[in-house]
Amino acid sequence: MHIGTTLTNYIIETQRGIQGATGEFTGLLNDIATACKKISALVDKGDLVGVLGSAGSENVQGETQKKLDVITNEVFIEALSHNGHVAGLASEELDEILELPKDAPRGHYLVLFDPLDGSSNIDVNVSVGTIFSILKAPEGVENPKAEDFLQPGTTQVAAGYCLYGPSTMMVLTTGQGVNMFTLDKDFGEFLLTKEKVHIPEDTQEFAINMSNMRFWEAPIKRYVDECLAGKEGALGKDYNMRWVASMVAEVHRILSRGGIFMYPLDSKTTAKGQEGKLRLMYEANPMSYIVEQAGGASTTGRQRIMEVPPKDIHQRVPVVLGAKNDVERVTRYHNEG
Repeated sequence: MHIGTTLTNYIIETQRGIQGATGEFTGLLNDIATACKKISALVDKGDLVGVLGSAGSENVQGETQKKLDVITNEVFIEALSHNGHVAGLASEELDEILELPKDAPRGHYLVLFDPLDGSSNIDVNVSVGTIFSILKAPEGVENPKAEDFLQPGTTQVAAGYCLYGPSTMMVLTTGQGVNMFTLDKDFGEFLLTKEKVHIPEDTQEFAINMSNMRFWEAPIKRYVDECLAGKEGALGKDYNMRWVASMVAEVHRILSRGGIFMYPLDSKTTAKGQEGKLRLMYEANPMSYIVEQAGGASTTGRQRIMEVPPKDIHQRVPVVLGAKNDVERVTRYHNEG
């Protein structure tokens, strides 16, 4: 592939190397790209079209929904429901999986998505994004149930995200590395702008919500203390700290220049009966697939995220991802007890 190749042509060329490919997967990724273009336009206009602010409702996790949470969820459902490329959809914003209309043609894929990750930032004009994960539907299943979606991250066919920032970018893996596409709004297409993205194995930049320090487990506090100690500490180098509170923006920075992102288990979340903060199926699994395909690592602090057995469609997990050596260090600290 050459820089400037359209996303559509890239997908078609990729599919040619897959035995038995029918074009359905190409159609599905084009559906997702169409939804992301529509969302990009809405995010760009913001208050000009009255889409900012709270919707006055809560999602299944009890989080206050923004107007754009609701609108982008509908955009995604509309773009994917009627073209015969999916058998079922699951959204972070819906209590249950979405069954397709009875008259809609069925496809062979399941799509899980977070239509607007980082939406708490939307009112202050900070980057937000869409995350998606694609699975194969069980053979012969036309109306999948929730249990059909509960597949480990290792079974993902593809994963990606769309970042709505100064430019709109689609980041995608189909298991053959990670590529970045930038939306040319004059042309109306995503164009390939970076191939075979690689995350350096070592880093000097970490991202974590420091306000939760008093709730952290000892291994996380140990690692962050070592980062803060700088050249005089155990790690022997100075670190920068970043925190955007949008997983898409955090992961994009890591893919662009390296780093480690942590949303660990802490006593505040366990007191609520939760096993973590981020959603396994909508956030942790797809981002882990992308990060691993770029040469990084992703764990809960104790085990590889993509090997976590899903128990619930809205299951939460701790997340430590990014530079391989630093992620392995944090994981080792946890497993040392």
